[in-house]
Amino acid sequence: MKAIVIEKCCAAEELCVSEHPMPQARPGWVVVKVMAAGLNHSESLLRQFEADNDYINTPVVPGIECVGEVHDPSDSRRLHRGDRVIALMGGMGRSFNGSYEEYALLPEGIVFHVESTLDWVSLAAVPETYYTAYGSLTECLLLREGDRLMVRGATSTVGRAAIQLAKAMGAEVIAACRKERDFEALKVLGADHCIIDDGHIADRALDVRPNKVLELVGPKTLQDSLRCVSTPGYVCNTGILGNVFTVPQFDPIKYIPNGVFLSGFFSNYPTQAAIDGLFALMESRHIQPQYARVFTLDQIAQAHRHLEDGTAGGKIILKIA
Repeated sequence: MKAIVIEKCCAAEELCVSEHPMPQARPGWVVVKVMAAGLNHSESLLRQFEADNDYINTPVVPGIECVGEVHDPSDSRRLHRGDRVIALMGGMGRSFNGSYEEYALLPEGIVFHVESTLDWVSLAAVPETYYTAYGSLTECLLLREGDRLMVRGATSTVGRAAIQLAKAMGAEVIAACRKERDFEALKVLGADHCIIDDGHIADRALDVRPNKVLELVGPKTLQDSLRCVSTPGYVCNTGILGNVFTVPQFDPIKYIPNGVFLSGFFSNYPTQAAIDGLFALMESRHIQPQYARVFTLDQIAQAHRHLEDGTAGGKIILKIA
């Protein structure tokens, strides 16, 4: 079969298609025929910086998510040949081969049956991006109808998904981004208000003050987000778009304002119940997954160049079958 294999850190232009042995099912693992896969920033980081580290099981096929059909269910009692499935996270594309291949051998626990009428490319835009947004909103922010949610990093793929999902859940949505030219597109997705993010939103008089914030920029603006919310307020740190990964000398007593609750969403452990809830919401509210560019497997170098440079304008999909 065809696959993209990384043996060490490399430039995007060094990625190429190679012939790779077909995987064989074994107990607890299923073989999925991969139809398409969403690309993620973490896969660019793997290629650029991580592949030479001992914790990456190189040579490895990258890719932390995919959509496809069960080819061989092995000993699974819940999955059957031909089932329409998504798969994501759990070490995929790092500890074991991921989605940049025609057939993937994956642990049963990260493969989920889905009921969806979406085409394969549209479906491929969902797994990691929409699950991350959905989990942040439901598990961490406990979003309810009537909440005033600010999405910080609104033009990111997770930010766009969060706007769609939060609006469908009945929230009033405030989109924060760096450029006014993005306002119209964010309003089309469902944002009720758009504001410029200069890093100091808490110091401004806002027309609408959020009671909940989805923080996708990360530690760079986290304290400002904590100061933005009314009380009781909730802030969920899910992203690190600001490329600041930790809070130096973190003192929770002084850092987190009284009456504000801080949590973080880690998307590594999806469940069938969460996936079912996500797809039920998307199907019932007719949410169309957002993506920007589609590439084929033999265009992987071009796709990764856009991924690294951030020039795609949204989610990149790798069409494999």
